[in-house]
Amino acid sequence: MEPYELTIHELHEKLRSGELTSLDITASVFERIEAVEEEVHSYITLLKEDALESARKSDIEIRRGNMSQLTGIPIAVKDLLCTRGIKTTCGSHILEDFIPPYDATVIKKLKNAGAIFTGKTNMDEFAMGSSTETSYFGITKNPWDPERIPGGSSGGSAAAVAADECIASLGTDTGGSIRQPAALCGVVGLKPTYGRVSRFGLVAFASSLDQIGPMTKDVQDCAIMMNVIAGYDSNESTSVPAEVPDYESFLKRGIEGWTVGIPKEYFIEGMDPEVSSAVEKVIAFIEALGAKSCHISLPHTRYGVAAYYIVAPAEASSNLARYDGVKYGFRAAGSSNLMDMYKKSRSQGFGAEVKRRIMIGTYALSSGYYDAYYKKASQIRSLMKKDFDDAFKVCDVILTPTTPTPAFKIGEKTDDPLQMYLSDVFTLPANLAGIPGISIPCGYSEGGLPIGLQLLAGYFKEEKLLQAASAFEKQINLEKRRPLLHGI
Repeated sequence: MEPYELTIHELHEKLRSGELTSLDITASVFERIEAVEEEVHSYITLLKEDALESARKSDIEIRRGNMSQLTGIPIAVKDLLCTRGIKTTCGSHILEDFIPPYDATVIKKLKNAGAIFTGKTNMDEFAMGSSTETSYFGITKNPWDPERIPGGSSGGSAAAVAADECIASLGTDTGGSIRQPAALCGVVGLKPTYGRVSRFGLVAFASSLDQIGPMTKDVQDCAIMMNVIAGYDSNESTSVPAEVPDYESFLKRGIEGWTVGIPKEYFIEGMDPEVSSAVEKVIAFIEALGAKSCHISLPHTRYGVAAYYIVAPAEASSNLARYDGVKYGFRAAGSSNLMDMYKKSRSQGFGAEVKRRIMIGTYALSSGYYDAYYKKASQIRSLMKKDFDDAFKVCDVILTPTTPTPAFKIGEKTDDPLQMYLSDVFTLPANLAGIPGISIPCGYSEGGLPIGLQLLAGYFKEEKLLQAASAFEKQINLEKRRPLLHGI
């Protein structure tokens, strides 16, 4: 196998034994990028020279015996995370040339752990989308079928891992933007509990929903990444000073004696039968794992999409007010006065989906409508949180499909925003409640497209989530397939 095909833990062992160097691995990844990137378009910015230089330095540290599990490992980063001296565009024209003067906390943690950055990955503009079709820098394609979307908004991060254009990546999840593309690209993606991973240096979309998390080739790599990025950060007001366990230590424990909740609201009419079939096969494995299943109800799930698309646009309207052409970012030319400059800069700088959500959010927060929309959505959010609280009194984890369908065709839903929004129907309740969730591969459609399984756990129970995900991953024992890209 080529180095770019391996996992973090496999490469760590080869680095430790001296079988491979970080330079070998990094060069292999960039050879892979050169072969397939034109077909996939995972990246906005590539950092080849920086990465190769970092790899040389990593090899020196490894020879000195200074080595963590991420030392010398090439990792991609969603272009929503601030990187000092490197463009952070958020997939938008308005920040096309923005270069942050500081690193996000998660970037600092990865640097301190010795990770090597391959580049900044493509994404839906300001993370507003479910398909990575709204990026100013073009569409990312699903490595399993380049005529299909990779999911979004972390589509570039998911596609880069699936196409072996990095060993692992970071994404962000506001309503499913890690888990949904992970499912559609056949990789593992984890959204931590709100407050578990610092958001300092994350360019905000919806501040009460956003979370940063890993996208990896298997569950063990996900645990390794979480060991590095999780933890309290005094720079970030919503960061929670909760103890962080060694996530990797939970992976071999199994789930014997556990109860797995199956919510009836997540098995809905209109769901693709191939998704239903794949998930039902996994449900049948529960007893083989020494656990039992129980049917549960999350009755307010049906209001999730409506509540989310009030809360998230309202917060986006507030967060994106700063992009006015004055302080930083794109400024339109030929303005006659300040107001004209504001209008032109925002009209030309933002794409259609971002403008749609800003207008929805501004309307929902406007005088006379706040109580009818934002307040009501916040009340529904509280009820959804209570649904999960009640569910976790009778089960250890909850099992659901990650998405209602496999990846759809590029352009299939761009003219129907409501259908696009429904792509996240199974993922956004976890964001509204703030609980952690993970998507792992569980099968393939007849056409060879990946299908994802979602597991949900209680607040700050990522170790439980990873423990269950690892047990199911081993039991599913999915046939190892790789996307057939023309560049191979």
